[in-house]
Amino acid sequence: MRILIFGASGYIGTNLVPQLLLAQVPGLLLRASSRNSKVLEARAWQGVELVQADALRPQTLGPALAGVDVAYYLVHSMASGKGFDQLDLDAARNFAAAAVTAGVGRVIYLGGLIPPDSRSPHLRSRAATGEVLRSAGLPVIELRAGIIVGPGSAAFEVMRDLVNHLPVMITPRWVRAQCSPIALSNLIRYLVEFGLSESAQPAIYDVGGPAVVSYQQMMLAIGRRTGKRPLIIPVPLLSPGLSSWWLRLVTSVPTPIAKALIAGLEHDFVADSSAIEQRCPQRLLSFEEALDEVERVERDNAVPAQWVEGAFPIRDYNPAYGFYAKKAGGSAVSAASAATCWRVVQTIGGDQGYFYLNPLWRLREFLDWCVGGKGLRHQRRDPARLRLGDVVDSWRVIGLQEERRLTLKFGMKAPGAGVLEFELEQQPEGCRVTATAYWHPAGVWGLLYWYALIPAHLVIFKGMTQAIAAQAEALQRAEQGAGAG
Repeated sequence: MRILIFGASGYIGTNLVPQLLLAQVPGLLLRASSRNSKVLEARAWQGVELVQADALRPQTLGPALAGVDVAYYLVHSMASGKGFDQLDLDAARNFAAAAVTAGVGRVIYLGGLIPPDSRSPHLRSRAATGEVLRSAGLPVIELRAGIIVGPGSAAFEVMRDLVNHLPVMITPRWVRAQCSPIALSNLIRYLVEFGLSESAQPAIYDVGGPAVVSYQQMMLAIGRRTGKRPLIIPVPLLSPGLSSWWLRLVTSVPTPIAKALIAGLEHDFVADSSAIEQRCPQRLLSFEEALDEVERVERDNAVPAQWVEGAFPIRDYNPAYGFYAKKAGGSAVSAASAATCWRVVQTIGGDQGYFYLNPLWRLREFLDWCVGGKGLRHQRRDPARLRLGDVVDSWRVIGLQEERRLTLKFGMKAPGAGVLEFELEQQPEGCRVTATAYWHPAGVWGLLYWYALIPAHLVIFKGMTQAIAAQAEALQRAEQGAGAG
């Protein structure tokens, strides 16, 4: 049996693939697809065929669906912002047509719970996607879930950020709406069961946990785990739509996704999960047990994704640090090769400095020294080469792929945890150099720290990459001249 996980780089797909592998079904062939194959390669899954496919580019779907018996459809377009609902429908139509042509035997679609009279574009889009898949004549098993409790779940991380960043919350009345949250492990088990079962029949199932709780109760429970006691004040004048506009300031969850989720919280989200519990019995975790599981997974560093998506060591093993990172960066194209650009990037720190606006870097180091940090300790093991674990001033090398990527862990005193990453991409005209800063804020002070640096971020990373590109070009010209001489 060949199974396709369409949208494998997303949150659910990233957690589903390892569990399908653990099932160790004889003859099972797994194929994972994403719009960006590099993200899948970083997962380092063994025995999984990786393909690049995009539901909005129909010509890419044939190879992904060829020979597939079961396909998980796990994509959505919320991150696109305005108009994402139409993109969802276009993607579903393209996928359904290609799946019919390929003769796919069964499609498993993860949708959302649909409250009566919901006006949320996000919820209407999830329901319409299921209808599009079914209308094509495909056998579809649709699971409708509400809040998923797990590290990296967007809805869960929005609540965790609100609790960690706001000691006082003025909220809409939706904070008292009822829902039946489901633990990530319970949801994944349902998905695995329907993917591997030979007797699964087309159906629509609500999925939820064993208890009904309010968002206020969930946020207070999250706060107890991190020593936070937020004061939550519901008021009648705020709507979810209005409250979604300030999410950019208080959560690191991508803003379009957070806004789409919050805008759909006007109603109760209570699952009638009796049908699926009878079809696939398992012990469902309570909300408190699901929080226990989140802590265990993070403590064991078992989040199956890249560090930028919330690895616990990067967050200094602190659950109060934001899971998703605030980001800033810049890029430039150098006429030099990736190999030459890599040699320049490796000289960062020490006497070389940081390529651009070094006085600003030195000022930050001095401020760190003033509060007892190690900002003025300029040091490198080797002035020209780096290796994993090297200390570079107050940074540490935590990731290194020759001529491709250098990842430095921030080491100065600050309310949060950060990483600076350089990526090199060989192109026909030379090499693209990209520098990106990732910041996992620690509470409101971590957010204020990040916002205070925005003016510097607007110029420093663009200038840094341009300086690296220029130094690499000068180095390459000098070596070519020496060779010709």
